[in-house]
Amino acid sequence: MSLIPEIRSSVFAAVLALGVTSAMAAPVSLNIVDVAGNLALTQKAFEAFRDKHPELVSRITFTNSPAPQLPGKLKAMQAAGRADIDLVLTGTDALAAGIQQGLWEKLLPEQNASFPGLMEKYADGPRKMQELAKGQAIEVTYMPAGPLLEYNPEKVKDVPKTPQALLSWCKANPGRFLYARPANSGPGRTFLMGLPYALGDKDPRDPIKGWDKTWAYLKELNSCIAYYPGGTTAVMKELGEGSRDMTVSVTGWDINPRALGVVPANFKIQNFDSFSWVNDAHYMAIPKGVPKEKQEVLFKMMNFMLEPAQQAMTFDDGYFYPGPAVKGVTIEQAPAKSQEVVKKFGRPEYARLFASFPHETPLEAQAMVAAFQKWDQEIGSTK
Repeated sequence: MSLIPEIRSSVFAAVLALGVTSAMAAPVSLNIVDVAGNLALTQKAFEAFRDKHPELVSRITFTNSPAPQLPGKLKAMQAAGRADIDLVLTGTDALAAGIQQGLWEKLLPEQNASFPGLMEKYADGPRKMQELAKGQAIEVTYMPAGPLLEYNPEKVKDVPKTPQALLSWCKANPGRFLYARPANSGPGRTFLMGLPYALGDKDPRDPIKGWDKTWAYLKELNSCIAYYPGGTTAVMKELGEGSRDMTVSVTGWDINPRALGVVPANFKIQNFDSFSWVNDAHYMAIPKGVPKEKQEVLFKMMNFMLEPAQQAMTFDDGYFYPGPAVKGVTIEQAPAKSQEVVKKFGRPEYARLFASFPHETPLEAQAMVAAFQKWDQEIGSTK
């Protein structure tokens, strides 16, 4: 009996060390919604946190949802006083919409103490992407994205190296080039945001007043595009099946579909001669209304996801290449399968391209939403 107080004391101390305010706090059930395809990179790591900390998390439910539908769903839930979603894994698209509509909990600087040394963990590119979140999300994965052209080398012999050359090829080969709706496609929105740099537009950061050349170009390109798929998966399927010969791509959407056999392994990529990388990232965001006891657990889990062991898992099968957002995590630390995929389907030229061209962050939230709306109204609605 004399050991019982000591056991109770050690348990209490262990729980306090984890940041839980009460030793009697029950483990929570979490609902994580992914609108970016991020679970391909992170689900095993989230499950590892659950298994490591059963005193904090009893169960995690994972759900996938299209990015354009999420903001309206969150807004309706919050208006009804419900908190059915505890964590959202999002790209810059739904992140921007949520920032604009005030859907996310403000994490920084309010919760700086819960994320010690956060900015120092990120490499230069990811650090700029974290700043884009305006303190309303925590970056978990990173990709110098594109825009790139991906093509069938047996069908495309004169590979376009400028937007004008792409337009000429598209007009000469109507229906053989396509891209997906930018509001729900990483390659689509990267192409949209990369064109102002390639075309020399007046202000690449202002899609309404500074993109005259880009909007004129997209309207002309529209004349030889059959339709705009709702997401990138459909694009890659058509490319792989041979109904299209060329599309826009990013590093991850180049590597992963070839690794999965959706797109033939011998397909090639090409950047524009006048080119700036538009970087991309995935984020962990907490919707407003999530109870405090769950938020405390989520903070612990989000920190766990930034540890090197979990970050190394984000190399995955090249889906968001390279993947890790924190500095110092290398492919040698990744699981053996990831190392094999990157060795077989990665491209040696990526390291050179990363170093040879400037890197830009995506548009700020309000500007990105405005760009999506203008594209939907003036380009996408014409099909």
